[in-house]
Amino acid sequence: MHGSMWWAWPFLPALVLLSELSVVRVQTAPCQTCQKLTDSFIKGLERTANKNFGGGNTAWEEEKLAKYARSETRLLEIVESACEKTDFDCNRLLEQIEDQVETWWFHRQQEAPDLFEWLCIEELRLCCPPGRFGPDCKECPSGPGGVCGGLGRCEGEGTRLGDGECVCDPGYSGQLCQSCADGYYREKSSNHSAGACAACYHSCKKCSGPQDYKCLDCKPGWLLHDNKCVDIDECGTELARCPSNTYCHNIEGSYECRGCDQACVGCMGSGPARCKKCARGYRLRGAKCLDIDECNERAIACPGLNEACINEEGSFHCDCADGFIRRDSICDEGTQCPPFTLEESSLKLWDISIMNHRSLKSTVHV
Repeated sequence: MHGSMWWAWPFLPALVLLSELSVVRVQTAPCQTCQKLTDSFIKGLERTANKNFGGGNTAWEEEKLAKYARSETRLLEIVESACEKTDFDCNRLLEQIEDQVETWWFHRQQEAPDLFEWLCIEELRLCCPPGRFGPDCKECPSGPGGVCGGLGRCEGEGTRLGDGECVCDPGYSGQLCQSCADGYYREKSSNHSAGACAACYHSCKKCSGPQDYKCLDCKPGWLLHDNKCVDIDECGTELARCPSNTYCHNIEGSYECRGCDQACVGCMGSGPARCKKCARGYRLRGAKCLDIDECNERAIACPGLNEACINEEGSFHCDCADGFIRRDSICDEGTQCPPFTLEESSLKLWDISIMNHRSLKSTVHV
């Protein structure tokens, strides 16, 4: 059998591992993987089209081993490069369809020259012809212009998956994508045929033209007035819903909830002048909630010995005064040694060097 020979190629150990890991039947492998595999196989055919056995007596080899064009040697060369080593799906599928590839190579090439059609559509039933979808390769919805009116794609087309519904191009809607979607209008055509769908003004849901005054209906967040869509100020109505310690900020067609200033507990807008109440560590002065300087207002803000008060925004903290360091929660007087000058450092290193030299000599004499 050919199968016991051509499969013994350099990647066999990897494919044995892939076979052990695979728990999916061939029938569930995606059409895209089969398409990719057959495309790569055809490229291999083209790459090896002008080769032969080479080497010694080519005429004798062709006579005894069959012509290179239909030989197992050529099949091996094509298979070896059909999948990238890191492409798990491709290698798994290739390992699973050994018999089918051999059958096509040795027996079916003449009557079925299209490998993709024979293998992926007819034999493995992973794909469908163009314009068809699903397990039974039913016809996609079609109309003037082809599948989905030429203005969309059929869900699952070319595969054994999908429901066949039209997924329309931007601007189009309907069962066959013949209507204009929300936010688009039908342009007039010079030859009285149906024109293309073009975008309305950005606030219009329905319109008769691209201008802002040709709106027929508005998108959410806008209100129709004299054929124009006017922004609704949700912050000035009961429409806005913002959580505590945030305020409403109106934007076109909608609104945002933004955080209050840190000086506020609740606010009506941005900054310390829009607070409903001042946060702890702040006090109302005029119209603003401003930081309280606890270090100036408190007689003894930091009661610890040798401590200094440091004010912060909305608070303060205690630290050791200059010249003191904290030891066991107490600010104690620092006892750091003064730094050496450059000259003193050089003399110190020289003294150490002499001491080491003397010590070495003493050790040697002993």
